[in-house]
Amino acid sequence: MVKSSSTPAAANEPESDSVGSRLRQRRLALRLTLRQVAESAGLSEGFLSQLERGVHSGSIATLQKVAAALGLDVGDLFTPSENKPAVRRFTDQQGFAFGVSGRKLRLTPKQFNHLEVFLGVFEAGGSTGVEAYSHGESEELLLVVSGEVEVTVGETVHRLATLDSITYLSSEPHRVREAANATATVLWAIAPPSY
Repeated sequence: MVKSSSTPAAANEPESDSVGSRLRQRRLALRLTLRQVAESAGLSEGFLSQLERGVHSGSIATLQKVAAALGLDVGDLFTPSENKPAVRRFTDQQGFAFGVSGRKLRLTPKQFNHLEVFLGVFEAGGSTGVEAYSHGESEELLLVVSGEVEVTVGETVHRLATLDSITYLSSEPHRVREAANATATVLWAIAPPSY
């Protein structure tokens, strides 16, 4: 008699590219507990665990709630993951309005679990906003690509020029302001993503 190599536990393990597996990978990358995501999505911790393990598939409405709690669109859960390089061509029209006289462009796909990178362009006098803001519990790096900016972290103001950089925790109140009355371009790298 030939013994099967599969066990009941293995039957419940999600495939590496399944919806449940993606939910779990994303939750762990964001350093969130089952309880935190379940509470945010309005689900029980046990049900979320079963979703991650592939025991239940969940309705679209349920998946929308869980995806939103993880900073994703429900469609992101069904998009095949690709490990091939993705080229993105830059044009001035890309991105979205951000802060005061600024534009922001996401460079990494939303499906990236461990890194989030944005390019920001501030016109003369532009800023991330009138007040400092904080978000999540991530590590953040800001690199000045061109121009000059003032970066306020907590109560301290730092003036940075082209190729200068600063690191801080995203949980610390911070603000960026163009400082030379000309266009400034900055790059933010945030790990893990701080949706």
